Amino acid sequence: MGASRIVLTGGPGGGKSTAADLFRREVGPRVVVVPEAATLLFSGGFPRCSDANAIRETQRAIFHLQRSLENVQAARFPERALLCDRGTLDGAAYWPGGPESFYAAMETDARRELARYDAVLFFETAAAGGAEIEGGNRVRTESSEEAVAIDRRLRAIWSAHRRFVFIPHSRSFFAKLQAGLACLEEVLGS
Repeated sequence: MGASRIVLTGGPGGGKSTAADLFRREVGPRVVVVPEAATLLFSGGFPRCSDANAIRETQRAIFHLQRSLENVQAARFPERALLCDRGTLDGAAYWPGGPESFYAAMETDARRELARYDAVLFFETAAAGGAEIEGGNRVRTESSEEAVAIDRRLRAIWSAHRRFVFIPHSRSFFAKLQAGLACLEEVLGS
């Protein structure tokens, strides 16, 4: 697999993208960020739909784009750790019919996808603490209640990873980022 792959995941409004950018600046050339596939698709005009079949096709596209983005960055920067803004398993939390149906459709399983990554830093959504999640992501459409539900499903899926690190919501976003950076430094140092 080459250099390590570290996933930043969690529900909408957890600070993943902000953390990825900050970590890249702090850690420097030891890491390269793999951008969030869903944001790339939706900001490029990919439609957001509520129909179950359309959601499946959307999650299929996100899964394959995520994998391809990771593989391209790994090929371009084989000596750097990949800092992935979300991972291939995130789609299982959005998939109509649940994770097992997602794995079957993607022709994979949880074990294989978890093995792609060396560590998982899970940023709990700010909505879990009653905070607003609107932020600056113009493609985010989830309500606070939906964000909490997605966060729980994602946590159930990713917590099976052997190096799962939970970074809880904090009233201080700066404190949350510091905790995440400390975890990242520990992962990169081991």
